[in-house]
Amino acid sequence: MSSKAEAKLLHYTGKAIADYAMIQTGDRVMVCLSGGKDSYTLLRILHLLRMRSGNKFELAAYTLDQGQPGWDDTAMRAWLDARGYAYHIEKRDTYSVVLDKVAEGKTYCSLCSRLRRGNIYRYAREHGFTKIALGHHRDDLIQSFMMSALYSGEIRSMPPKLLTDDKRHIVIRPLVYCQEKDIIEYAQEQQYPIIPCNLCGSQEGMMRQRVKQLIAQLAAENPKVPSNLLHALSNVQTSQLMDKNIWDFKALERHRAQADSVGDVPMPVTPSVARDPWDPSPWAPATTQ
Repeated sequence: MSSKAEAKLLHYTGKAIADYAMIQTGDRVMVCLSGGKDSYTLLRILHLLRMRSGNKFELAAYTLDQGQPGWDDTAMRAWLDARGYAYHIEKRDTYSVVLDKVAEGKTYCSLCSRLRRGNIYRYAREHGFTKIALGHHRDDLIQSFMMSALYSGEIRSMPPKLLTDDKRHIVIRPLVYCQEKDIIEYAQEQQYPIIPCNLCGSQEGMMRQRVKQLIAQLAAENPKVPSNLLHALSNVQTSQLMDKNIWDFKALERHRAQADSVGDVPMPVTPSVARDPWDPSPWAPATTQ
């Protein structure tokens, strides 16, 4: 019998998969297993959903050993073997590259992420995976949204489904509706053999931590703040923004004159997009978040 945390994670992961057509029958899904709570949970929940779907897709884990000091995947291998998960752990020393290229005191995350992503894409291409699954959850999305606006001056975050620039890979984030607190609770229940990140975790005062604290403070006053931020990512009112690439502000007067001369012109209707036939309802009972 599943726990309350597991039931919520199954429900919201299944809903995200259906809402964004993340996985189709016959897909070969590669879960990027970093050794953290999020990726362990992603692998576990997708495994359960795969069984509930009648094994409509294949599932395997890929772990990149980046050569960090103290890396020990013995317990991870034992955990994967005990559950019969298909997996591969590959060693590529990107740690030394990061230390060599990044000045002392600077954030390692950007370069580390690029090197890791390059190896992930290469491995997925070499082994014929059709989807690459990442463990980013709701809190990651809204934190990235806030960071981009506050520190980069851009409105962007992490999409639930992404076609890479070279059009070779589709990246999916099935946990986008899941709260980190539920993942933490589930990780404690499952007792994952966590492998700490000694590269990023050793740096203090990172922007993400500051934004995380800000959102927590706002949520203490209004609990709807996190869910409202997530909803904002799928409820973009482009006519209320200032992007000149979307609206030709200098030509609005001309468009108004044209409308006056020909009368009201109906707005074009976007064709409906075919929904994935999967229904998340048989995977987990409905639950509230």
